[in-house]
Amino acid sequence: MSKSGPEYLKMETTNTTEDHIEKIASLFPNVITEIEDDEGILRKGIDFDLLRQELSGGYVEGREERYDFTWVGKRKAIVEANRPIKKTLRPCMEESKNWEDTQNIFIEGDNLDAMKLLQESYLNSVKMIYIDPPYNTGNDFIYNDRFVMDADEYDEETGAVDDAGNRMFKNNKERGRYHSDWCSMLYPRLKLAHTLLRDDGVIFLSIDEHEMPNLRHMMNEIFGEDNYIESIIWKKRSTPPNDKIIGAAHEYILIYSKDIQKLSLNLRERTNEQIERYQNPDNHPKGPWVPGDLMANVKGGRYVKSLNFPIINPNTGEEHYPSSNGNWRFNKDKIDELIKNNEIYFGKDNKGRPKLKRFLSDVKKGITYTTIWDFVPFNTVGSKEMAELLGNLTVFNNPKPSGLIVELLKLGSLNNSLILDFFSGSCTTAHAVMQLNAEDGGSGTRKFIMVQLPEPCCDEGSEALKAGFHTIAEIGKERIRRAGEKIKAELEEANRQKTLDGEQMKIPDIGFRVFKIDDTNMKDVYYAAEDYTQETIEGLVDNVRGDRTDTDLLYQVMINWGLPLDLRHEMETIDGYTVHIVDGNALVACFEANISEDVMRTIAEKKPLRAVFRDGSFRNSPGKLNIEGIFKTIAPDTKLRVI
Repeated sequence: MSKSGPEYLKMETTNTTEDHIEKIASLFPNVITEIEDDEGILRKGIDFDLLRQELSGGYVEGREERYDFTWVGKRKAIVEANRPIKKTLRPCMEESKNWEDTQNIFIEGDNLDAMKLLQESYLNSVKMIYIDPPYNTGNDFIYNDRFVMDADEYDEETGAVDDAGNRMFKNNKERGRYHSDWCSMLYPRLKLAHTLLRDDGVIFLSIDEHEMPNLRHMMNEIFGEDNYIESIIWKKRSTPPNDKIIGAAHEYILIYSKDIQKLSLNLRERTNEQIERYQNPDNHPKGPWVPGDLMANVKGGRYVKSLNFPIINPNTGEEHYPSSNGNWRFNKDKIDELIKNNEIYFGKDNKGRPKLKRFLSDVKKGITYTTIWDFVPFNTVGSKEMAELLGNLTVFNNPKPSGLIVELLKLGSLNNSLILDFFSGSCTTAHAVMQLNAEDGGSGTRKFIMVQLPEPCCDEGSEALKAGFHTIAEIGKERIRRAGEKIKAELEEANRQKTLDGEQMKIPDIGFRVFKIDDTNMKDVYYAAEDYTQETIEGLVDNVRGDRTDTDLLYQVMINWGLPLDLRHEMETIDGYTVHIVDGNALVACFEANISEDVMRTIAEKKPLRAVFRDGSFRNSPGKLNIEGIFKTIAPDTKLRVI
C-alpha cells in the first residue's frame, strides 16, 4: 500500500489496441509515432512501413525515403505563422514607468500575436533574442492550436471535462499529442522570430533534455543547419537531485545565428584573477606578460628541419634544443629577433628552458567562451533574486538568474542593441539588460522588448495572490519596476561615495512602456445587405470602436506604418484640437472631428514625413479632397492617410 492509499481499480474494459502498441514500443521504440484519428484527435500510433522494415531481413518498399522532420500538425503550424490577424497594441500608460523617456517595451498578450504585430516595425532590427520556453515536462503548459492557456479555459474550449466538471486529460507523456502540440506551439513563433532578427543577430534558447532533439530539428529547418553555432551546457545546480540514480545538474542553451557570415559575437571578459597572472618582473616596455610554450603543436611529432635548431641563451651561452623529433614554433630569424627584443624568457636566474613572453597588450581583449558554463550563478540564485525583490513568492520554480542572462548579453549583444524575449516570464532578461547597462557605467543603451501572456499564476490563498499578483505578466512588470529602482539606488550610492573629481555614473533607462494586445480599434463594418438597419447605418458614420482613445489609434497607425513603439510622442494643441507628434516630424496625427482648414494648414506646414486623420475628421466629402490639395501645395512629400 502506498502512502496515498491503495490504487484505484479501473472500472472499464482494457484497451487492447493501446496494450499492443505499448508492447511493440518496448521492442521497436523507433516505429512509434503520432497519428490523427477519424475524430481529428492525435494518438500514439505505429509507422507500419518502418515496422515492416524492422521485421524484414531485406529492403522493404514503402514511401520514398528522405531526410525530414515532421509531426502531425506541422502544416497547420506553418500556415499559422503566415495567417494575418486583426489585432492591435493598446498603450497602457498607468502601468508603465517613465513613459515619455523610456525606450523599453513590455507587451502583455499572446506572443504569437505580438510577433505578428511587431513584424513591420522591427523587421531585421533585433540584435539578440533569448527565450526560455516551456520545456514540455508533462505539466508546464496546455496548448490549443493558437496559444498557451490555463487549464479551465482549455477544458471549456475542448470539452475535456465530464458532466461533473472533472478533467479528463492533461498534456502529459501518455498522450499521443505530447510532442506534436509542443512543436506546433513553438514552430510559428520561431519562424516569426527569424524575420525580426538582424543579419548579424543571434538567438539563445534554453531547453532541457525533454525536447532538445526536436528543438534542434526545428531550428535547423528555420534558421538553417549552417547557422548553428553551439550548445552551451549550463550547470544549473551544484549537486544533482537525489531522487534519481543519475540526476540532471544541467540544462542546454542552443545558439543560432541569422547569417553566420555576418554574425558578430564578443569574447569573454578576463577576470581580475586572470589579469593578475600577467606580471612585469623585468620592467619590459610592452608591459605585463606570462611565459608561454615555444614548442609547436606538431601532430604525430612530424619533423621540420628548418624549425629544429638550438636556441642559445645570450646570458649563459647554454644551448636548448626542441624535444625529440619536435620543432620550435618559429624559424631561426624570428627567434633571433625575439631574443633581441627580450621577448624570450629563460626562467628564473636563467636556469630554465626558453619560453615565449606572451604580453597582455598583444592578446585579444578577451578569452574564448567554452561550451560548459560553470562560472555563472546556479538556478537557486534566481530564486533568491526574486525573493529579494518581491518577497517569498513561490510562483516560479527556480527562475533563471540574471547573472546567466548578463553573460549571454555580453556574448551576443552590443552596447546599443535591441534585445527580445517573447517568453519573458518573470522578466529576468529585462533585469539583466538594465543591470549590464549599469555595469557599463550607466552608458549602456541596450533596450528590451518583453512579451508575456497574462497567464494566471496563483492558486487561491497563495502568497502571490495575497500580495496582489494575479498573472505572470503582473509579476514580470513589478519585477522590472523594483529591479530598476534597486539598480538606480546602487548607482546613486556609488556616486555619493566618489570624490568630487570622480566620474559620475549615469542612471540607465529603467522604464518601460506597457502595451496590451486587443482586437483592432476599427469596427467590423461588413454586413450582409439584409442585415443593415437604421441603427447599423448610423453606426457606420464612425468606424472606430467606442471604447478606444486617440492614443489607441495612434499606436495602431504606428504599427501599420512600421514605426518603432519607443519613438518620442508629444501632444500639441492647435486652435483647440489635439495633435499627436511622433519623433519630431516622423508622424503627425489628429483624430478630432470636423478639423478646420486652418488647423490642417498648420499641420501641413510642419512638413511631416507622414500625416494621418480620422475619417470623421472631415465635415463632408469635399473636405477630404480639400486636405489633399492643402498637403500637395504645402507639403507635397508628406504621405497622407485617413483611417
